[in-house]
Amino acid sequence: MKLNLRNPLIFLDLETTGINVATDRIVELALIKVHTDGTEETKEMRINPEMPIPESSSKVHGIYDEDVKDCPTFKEVAKSLAKFMEGCDLAGFNSNRFDIPLLAEEFLRVDVDVDFKKRKFVDVQAIFHKMEKRTLAAAYKFYCQQNLEDAHSALADTKATYEVLKAQLDVYQDAEFEDAKGKITKPIQNDVNALSEFSSYDRNVDFIGRIVYDEKGVEVFNFGKNKGIPVEQVLREQPGYFGWIMNGEFPLYTKKVLTAIKLRMKDN
Repeated sequence: MKLNLRNPLIFLDLETTGINVATDRIVELALIKVHTDGTEETKEMRINPEMPIPESSSKVHGIYDEDVKDCPTFKEVAKSLAKFMEGCDLAGFNSNRFDIPLLAEEFLRVDVDVDFKKRKFVDVQAIFHKMEKRTLAAAYKFYCQQNLEDAHSALADTKATYEVLKAQLDVYQDAEFEDAKGKITKPIQNDVNALSEFSSYDRNVDFIGRIVYDEKGVEVFNFGKNKGIPVEQVLREQPGYFGWIMNGEFPLYTKKVLTAIKLRMKDN
């Protein structure tokens, strides 16, 4: 099924030095931009992460220090990437929990302003797990009836993710889904807004869910001793908590969100 798009939709996949959003770096990325008329653009590149690639990670994606030592750094390509992504929604496989948060961190580190809040995110893995609960290779086999060759190559995984989403639209266009409250809907629609809403697990304020919206739409902490307590209340009653987070190993985007809330409180 051809995608019905209001904005261009970029499918992305990252290969990285590890899985820590706050500290790891990109070593390879692939983007497929699908325009509203169905035409496609592909961008693929390797990145010098400016840190050693752990052996355990290299064994997964096959990229070693020697392979990227002469490649551009993220800082050198960030502005062109931001331009390529301008005005686009984003999609990927586990992208809401990993690829997009890590990419946002990379942009923040080099002071390139990309406003991710204006984007819609479609996580193909979330749709798949909610409907079938399997992996990308299994998803590709299940929906596309093909074996995924070159798994953990960024471009191969990105292409597979794009093909899986189109196949999901065909398979689930009339499928019913029952949520935790027993409400039955037909959530798989050829509409990025609907897909974005369905593929989101949490009402995150930051990407990794350290701060979330509660049922009333209030920003609350989602970890530690202050879990479930409104952020503004914590910042008022525990002034040192802000500094603890800002000086800790939290993602830069989490710190950016927290700073914005603190500044908003001052303005009010």
